[in-house]
Amino acid sequence: MPEKQDDGGWKKFLWNSDTGELLGRTGGSWFKITLFYIIFYGCLAGIFIGTIQAMLLTLSEYKPTWQDRVAPPGLTHTPLSEKAEMAFNPNNVETYLTHVKALRKFLEKYNDDKQLDQMKFEDCGDVPDGYKHRGDLEDDLGVRRACRFRLSTLGPCSGLEDREFGFTKGQPCLIVKLNRIVNFRPRPPTSNESIPEAAQGKVQPNVIPIYCTNKKAEDADKIGEIKYYGIGDGFPLQYYPYYGKKLHPHYLQPLVALQFTNLTRNEDVRIECKVFGANIDYSEKDRYQGRFDIKIQVKGES
Repeated sequence: MPEKQDDGGWKKFLWNSDTGELLGRTGGSWFKITLFYIIFYGCLAGIFIGTIQAMLLTLSEYKPTWQDRVAPPGLTHTPLSEKAEMAFNPNNVETYLTHVKALRKFLEKYNDDKQLDQMKFEDCGDVPDGYKHRGDLEDDLGVRRACRFRLSTLGPCSGLEDREFGFTKGQPCLIVKLNRIVNFRPRPPTSNESIPEAAQGKVQPNVIPIYCTNKKAEDADKIGEIKYYGIGDGFPLQYYPYYGKKLHPHYLQPLVALQFTNLTRNEDVRIECKVFGANIDYSEKDRYQGRFDIKIQVKGES
């Protein structure tokens, strides 16, 4: 009979019945190498977990450990339009309905009936005042109360009477806020040197002033009157500092409403708004750091 063809030895490698080896190793050898890798990867996991736990011990659950490189707060507005451009026709509701809905949604949390709980909110006054100190972040004082902000402070831009926020009249409103930074205390300007002459009249104690003007020289005659609504027509200090989401979950940022009452029709008007403060700077790399600009076009006949 012909000799059995050689199978290359792979069957014997898988299981050698003579030596009792599986894949070239005996049972004892497999036990030892398995035990080695269990210990090896267990040690690696222990080192990793220990490192993470050691890092967590250096972190505060109430504030960022390092804030030395935190930029000044951004200045943002609602409605936030695509490419910072907003064009609408007062006679065509479809052209501004999205903006109106955005304003209504944003202001929902500022409704008076949502600020009734005395355990969560407190009155901080309707005139600008100093910082509202509620203890240090690490103090065992629990959740801090938030200052109420009355929608009526925003006048015709509050949505209480005019649910269309001036868009039907060609006099649109923007709602402006300073972004939150934990434990940040904005400081009012200490002098008028860095403030445009036209804005110097807005400087007053306990307020971060905001001022809007034409972005381009050729738009100077197209803007018309801009009306400001809010506490002190700026950002009052009694709403600061912010203690973070854990300690200040009901915090409401102070708002300023801008209403453009006489924009030139059918023209692109570029407007720039800035806040002024001793610790508020601007950056060419960030268009919303302490300022913003927006292009508005009101279409149709007045």
